[in-house]
Amino acid sequence: MYSDLGKEILFFAISLFVLIKSADYLVKYSEKLGLSLGIPQFIIGITLISAGTSLPELATSIFSVLKGQPGVVAGNVVGSNIANILLVVGITTILVKRVEIKRSLIRLDLPLLVASGAVLVLTLSDGKFTFFEALVSLAGFVIYLIYSITQPKQDVIEKGKEFEEVTLDNNKKTFLQKRPPFKWSYIVWVIGSAAVLYFSADFTIDSVISLGTLLSVDTSIIAITAVAIGTSLPELMVSVVAAKKGNFDIALGNILGSNIFNGFLVMGVSGLISDLPVETPVLLIGIPFFIVATILLVFSGIERKFYNFEGAFFLILYLLFIEQLYQMIVV
Repeated sequence: MYSDLGKEILFFAISLFVLIKSADYLVKYSEKLGLSLGIPQFIIGITLISAGTSLPELATSIFSVLKGQPGVVAGNVVGSNIANILLVVGITTILVKRVEIKRSLIRLDLPLLVASGAVLVLTLSDGKFTFFEALVSLAGFVIYLIYSITQPKQDVIEKGKEFEEVTLDNNKKTFLQKRPPFKWSYIVWVIGSAAVLYFSADFTIDSVISLGTLLSVDTSIIAITAVAIGTSLPELMVSVVAAKKGNFDIALGNILGSNIFNGFLVMGVSGLISDLPVETPVLLIGIPFFIVATILLVFSGIERKFYNFEGAFFLILYLLFIEQLYQMIVV
């Protein structure tokens, strides 16, 4: 048994790593392709970059439904959102000691995070996510996109070889990103990484099912812990790198956007395929911790400052969350 378990854990780790890297390459070369085709950068940002770090959650959720494991979806989404707040924000804040964010991010994006979280909790609290609720979630995502597109965009002020000085209609000058030349290799990379993403998501769900069978554990527990942590790694890398460079709005905005994306689009798309059951670990442990984590993020966000002691508290709370799930397994 231990030999089989070791093989499945290794298979799960490899497939999850490939899933994350293929999503990263898909976003990277889709951005290059979009810019070379003249698509405005802010459109690419709100549709592709914001969603890019959540592609692993979307892919694994869709495949879990297709493979007859719909209970994985709610666990994956709730677990990922908890990990994004408690684990990613916690680690990021501890590493940089202090995170300060602009008022605009709190005023504009935080209410949407609260709204998406409220919709997620309300739709899951009865133990089932239905087709109608999927439509409501997708409507929320459309509103989020429209809101993002219609918000005034700040001019790009960074200078460098990727930017050029342009004169606007009001005779003001600014620096905008140059349009890179089109390359057929971009299309090849997009198609190739999408194909790898497809198969790696398939393999990841297979390994989750196998692990659940070997450990005699509900797949929703594996989804809310191991899968959620793994699929939150892109958010962690983006936030840590951005925070270390002093781009605190990107560091936190990445978390807000990812959680909104998970709650609205990942749940919505998966719910269109099949009704989604909400397993006991998600109802009894996941949702309460998600509510607490969101409230803590909102209160810290209102202050516009995150200190390292808050990050340490977030991490302790996440460890408590894992401990509570472990107690459910051993009982």
